[in-house]
Amino acid sequence: MGIHSELEATRLYQRTDPDQFDFGTTADLEELTEVIGQPRAVTAMQFGIGMAQDGYNIFALGPAGTGKRRVIRSSFEKRAADEPVPYDWCYVNNFDERHKPKTIRLPAGKGLAFRDDTDELIEGLSTALSAAFESEEYQARRQTVNEEFQERQSSAFQELQEKAEEKGVALLRTPTGLVFAPVKDGQVLSSEEVQALSEEERQRLEAEVETLQGELQKIVQQVPGWQRETQEKLKELNREMANFAVGGLIDELREKYSDYPDIVDHLDAVQKDIVENARDFLQAGEEQSNLPAMLRGAMQDSETGSLLARRYRVNLLVDHSQSEGSPVVYEDNPTYQNLVGRVEHRAQMGALLTDFNLIKPGALHKANGGYLILDARKVLTQPYAWESLKRTLQSREIRIESLGQMLSLVSTISLEPDPIPLDMKVALYGEPLLYYLLYQLDPDFAELFKVEADFSEQMDRDDGNQQLYARMIATLVRQEELRPFDRAAVARVIERSARLVGDAKKLSTQTRDIADLLREADYWAREAGNDMVQAEHVRQAIEAQIYRADRIRERMQEAIQRDIVLIDTDGIRVGQVNGLSVFMLGNFAFGRPSRITARVRLGKGDVVDIEREVELGGPLHSKGVLILSGFLGARYAGEQPLSLSASLVFEQSYGGVDGDSASSAELYALLSAIAEVPIRQSLAVTGSVNQHGIVQAIGGVNEKIEGFFDVCQARGLSGEQGVLIPASNVQHLMLRQDVVEAVEAGQFHVYPVETVDQGIEILTGVPAGEPDEEGAYPEGSVNQRVKERLGKLAEKRQAFGTSDKEAQA
Repeated sequence: MGIHSELEATRLYQRTDPDQFDFGTTADLEELTEVIGQPRAVTAMQFGIGMAQDGYNIFALGPAGTGKRRVIRSSFEKRAADEPVPYDWCYVNNFDERHKPKTIRLPAGKGLAFRDDTDELIEGLSTALSAAFESEEYQARRQTVNEEFQERQSSAFQELQEKAEEKGVALLRTPTGLVFAPVKDGQVLSSEEVQALSEEERQRLEAEVETLQGELQKIVQQVPGWQRETQEKLKELNREMANFAVGGLIDELREKYSDYPDIVDHLDAVQKDIVENARDFLQAGEEQSNLPAMLRGAMQDSETGSLLARRYRVNLLVDHSQSEGSPVVYEDNPTYQNLVGRVEHRAQMGALLTDFNLIKPGALHKANGGYLILDARKVLTQPYAWESLKRTLQSREIRIESLGQMLSLVSTISLEPDPIPLDMKVALYGEPLLYYLLYQLDPDFAELFKVEADFSEQMDRDDGNQQLYARMIATLVRQEELRPFDRAAVARVIERSARLVGDAKKLSTQTRDIADLLREADYWAREAGNDMVQAEHVRQAIEAQIYRADRIRERMQEAIQRDIVLIDTDGIRVGQVNGLSVFMLGNFAFGRPSRITARVRLGKGDVVDIEREVELGGPLHSKGVLILSGFLGARYAGEQPLSLSASLVFEQSYGGVDGDSASSAELYALLSAIAEVPIRQSLAVTGSVNQHGIVQAIGGVNEKIEGFFDVCQARGLSGEQGVLIPASNVQHLMLRQDVVEAVEAGQFHVYPVETVDQGIEILTGVPAGEPDEEGAYPEGSVNQRVKERLGKLAEKRQAFGTSDKEAQA
């Protein structure tokens, strides 16, 4: 390979020809309805949606910005539109166990009708009961019952009083109760008059009084029984009147909902409870109406009326009266309660109270019978949300539990609502790392999320996909209500997409970044007063994005220009080469050259990585350095000991170094130091190397080339500067326009290399040298000089070893 085998400028940037498009602006294009660049993910989504068995929920994994949520939602909505609307769900009072509200399942729309009919029933009940219990008939019959009791009681006491009078004793009512006293001629005898009576008369009167006292006691003992009988008669009267008042109203509902046994059973329980508590129902209303306005407001609910009437209301938990197809729900804040629902409490007179009306639905209720979309990271960061989601999917039922009670944090009396059967498909989306961690660490995950929808961050850049990409751009422009883009601007966006993915043969599927670029290009078109976005506005938007993010890059370049960070761009040096690295700050990547030096001396074959020794080198960088030892030993010291000690270092590196993309540069520095052949400092190097001396592809090739170009341009392009890159990275090149122009003008060079030998020739201007049949390299070649130097070091080491043995002898 010759020194001048550099890349032509046409291979540094793959343009998109605007003339390949047959539209004038994006306004002429149809919207893109299909998903492009994600055939694997779309196929997985279709399979997951169609698979009805348990556990075939979906996890969409891929980088941020690839439109995972959008694709999931559109896939779900397309399927949901043709599916039946799921059931409505209601909670009603359980009159036998108040803390366990009952569920009623109804066809879509019936729940709202049932709730409204129940509200009308409650209003009608209040009027009917008031009318019934205020009627003359009820008052007359109630009075008759009360009079019967009074008559019975009065008759017993009257009979006892007459009997007493016959015996000369009167029944008197005193503040301490009923007593008997002797009388004569209708007058009660005083104590003196009683004492004046004969002993026989006094004894007779005492005997009579004792007998009468016993009869009075019997009568008094009978009074509670008479009262109970009276109360029972009144209760029976109330039941009769209540049944008469509400029976007709409830019978109408029974007839209307006769096809729904759960509703009929509930109405029977309502009627029974109203009949049993009819008077309480009315009295509670009267008591509230007599309260001050402030207290009355505290004891009422604006929607439900009196507290007692709340017992008969219907809590419509899920209403599908306005739904078309099955629901598709995205929960942005998947807390425990937002997922499974909650039981709320309200403050009343200093206490926290609740009832079935305060049961609120969660996302699982709303999506039941349809589809639920969740951000995996958000679910995992909410306490107990992940466990509750798994438990719900495993049990196939939604059970509302108070988190405080579940954790034994509070002892407030709460509810235990009946669970609701679950039938739905869940889709989580998140980064690939989350998926693999969950799969590895959570044994339940593989059973619940069997479908892996893997979203790619890139797609092939061919003519067909570029046409589809143009339609995608047109769709985003319409969705964002932007100015139309002409075809030159569309071509520039496609080129930028390839640069974002770092591959001239690929396009980015991270639509978030593309949408941002479209919005910003529209902004610059507006600032220029244009009604259409042109390629110049796209270029302006790209430059503005870079300018906002490149402060640190600018500071690093300034440090190089001021010779604070030492980088040579001319001259020659032994054991010194310019390596290239990439910095990633947020979503902005940039390259920066680093000086790599190597020193060699007599030793035992150790290649010391100074970065690793001081714990600044990462494992991949350390691996690359260790590979160098393998290459040197295999090529140059196969039949003799490798008798050198070498040290490698990134000069002025004060942070961690990782990756193996500098291993070829380190090898060049090492070969230069061993052979004492100088390296051209006008060149910079990137690429990893294996033990066979083959240069391998690396990442960030565009940024690395541009980083060295910026240093050279700032100092003045000499026409000698350039960069060595792996040949396998040529297909990734999408360099800046100023770099392409400099190469085209012969002021800068990009050399693709496949082997270390090719690279060392370009860097030194000296042939690497091919071994002959006996393994000897041509005189003066780099390889010959390296081998000769290593041979001399081996001889010296052997000589030192012989001298040591003679001295010991």
